[in-house]
Amino acid sequence: MHPTDHADQVDHYDVLVVGGTGVDTVVRVDALEVPPGDSVFVPPVRDYVGHTGNGVALGWQALGLATKFIDFLGDDIQGRTILEAYAAHGLDFSHVVSPHGTPRGINLVDREGRRFSFYDGRHPSDLRLPRDFWLPFLERTRHVHLSIVGHNRDLYEDIHRLGVTSSTDLHDWDGENPHHRTYALHSDYVFLSAAAIHDRLDDVLRSILDEGRARLVVATDGGDGCHLLERGEAKVRHFPAVRPERPVVDTNGAGDAFVTAFLRAHFAGEPVERCVLAGSVSGAFACGSAGTHTEFIDAAGLRAGCVRAAVDW
Repeated sequence: MHPTDHADQVDHYDVLVVGGTGVDTVVRVDALEVPPGDSVFVPPVRDYVGHTGNGVALGWQALGLATKFIDFLGDDIQGRTILEAYAAHGLDFSHVVSPHGTPRGINLVDREGRRFSFYDGRHPSDLRLPRDFWLPFLERTRHVHLSIVGHNRDLYEDIHRLGVTSSTDLHDWDGENPHHRTYALHSDYVFLSAAAIHDRLDDVLRSILDEGRARLVVATDGGDGCHLLERGEAKVRHFPAVRPERPVVDTNGAGDAFVTAFLRAHFAGEPVERCVLAGSVSGAFACGSAGTHTEFIDAAGLRAGCVRAAVDW
């Protein structure tokens, strides 16, 4: 392994995203179930640069934040595809070459835009980004977002030492898996999906605050909106979803879009209700484009979308 693009001279970043790039193969299907027989014809299968860190980094960049993204990347076709895409986007990206290759995912997407994802586990559990690679970037950022990829978990000690705020997205955590718990208890802003914890939602959100350092935790719930608990509050608050302005064709990336717009509003000093509205508008916007992270709302679009959505919200 060796680092690349390490000679970065940017004075500071608004946000640093650590981990979570890869290539998604999207297969569009009639339903999220195994059909009879042993084969079926589907619409063209397409590859997209994706994964959660990719969505967060490009989402923040589109919203006007000075963004740095770092990760492992393989010296392979997928890695080169990612580098070409980031060069085209003008995204500030540095990486360490991994002998294990570039992560991939397979996403099945049905007619309603719902998806089921298969992520490969090519990175071994003891893999870590080198400290001398990521520390110079961490020292020059105001906020850091850690994807739950494992190889970045050693950053937390320096994050807390430097006083940098942090966030993470636990995705469909069940409230128990110890891998996710590390991120849940060491981050200042915690996001997750409510999909696996509906019967224990309040308890899981409360445990994140009681056992960790989070200032707030948000569980997104698709068309049912989201659930939010702030430190010092007794009850979990529910917020409805906004009505999508475009037909829903693919929910890939909606959670990442929610995170970026929510936190951008928070960084700007907006009250939590406005942060939720911003996140909801951004997430709904993401559902209107096919593929993973193929279209991002910008600052002007987000402001206008929030004005329109607030009328009925």
